[in-house]
Amino acid sequence: MALDVFLNTFAGNPLDRASDRRSKPEWIAEQLASPDSLGIAVWNGQPFVEPAKDGGLQIAYLPAKLVGELAGGPERLLFLGLWKDTAVFAVDIEGTANPADGGPLQGFGKFEDLRAVALRLPATEAAIVATAKQMFEWRRRHPHCAVCGQRSEVQDGGWKRKCPSCEAEHFPRTDPVVIMLPVHGERCLLGRQERWPPGMFSALAGFLEPGESIEEACARELSEEAGLRALKVRYHSTQPWPYPSSLMIGLIAEVEDDEGTPDQAELSEIRWFTRSQARDLIAGKLDDAAAPGKLAIAHQLIKAWAEE
Repeated sequence: MALDVFLNTFAGNPLDRASDRRSKPEWIAEQLASPDSLGIAVWNGQPFVEPAKDGGLQIAYLPAKLVGELAGGPERLLFLGLWKDTAVFAVDIEGTANPADGGPLQGFGKFEDLRAVALRLPATEAAIVATAKQMFEWRRRHPHCAVCGQRSEVQDGGWKRKCPSCEAEHFPRTDPVVIMLPVHGERCLLGRQERWPPGMFSALAGFLEPGESIEEACARELSEEAGLRALKVRYHSTQPWPYPSSLMIGLIAEVEDDEGTPDQAELSEIRWFTRSQARDLIAGKLDDAAAPGKLAIAHQLIKAWAEE
């Protein structure tokens, strides 16, 4: 459900996840058999889409019954939620052969890389397919019980796995990542990694570790990567990031000084930008530097600070 806050790409899933009902197999079966229910297809992480009237793209919805047949059972099937009273399911398709080139999906749409088409989809639909992709990545990476090693079984419409041997229950994982824009006075700092495109600068980021608060993780990463000391940390927004299962926690951090040194492990270079330069950066007007695209929360952090 979309809330009245800043929404990054892949946030704002409009579906009611119906978590109180998806634990009932008979209800899931009833929804899957309903002629009114809808489905989406994902092939190797790529959503099935079709042209929209506005020139963009939209999800190529399929009958839920067809999606159930393509799934061939609960292992590759996911109940995504309800759009008002309409159930929406997803199927995870794997393999080298493109399912849109033949069979029951031919002529209905095409599979596209999610990162490439996310901004051409309605924001709500980008969030829906990102949810499906993240859930299927979890299923693919965690088929066995982490307690005893036996193969686990799907429950709750795909949102839980349970071991039939030791009865341990397993739930989807989300890896929290702090991503922060260090600022000092009227300047912000951005860094770059050697493997990035030439001139690309972005916010600093790192995984939250066990026993660490968000603020502590922010301070640690700033110290480790750029030799900066955080004084104050404020929250901006979050972004579900299905590559494969992260939650990007966007922060703006006031730091002690405007020096800093790249660690040469995570960062090969750091650079300070004035607000004016930051505005030019996100507008693509700097000849020697480029910002991350609008898809990324890093772009939104830079933009928010530059336009304060």
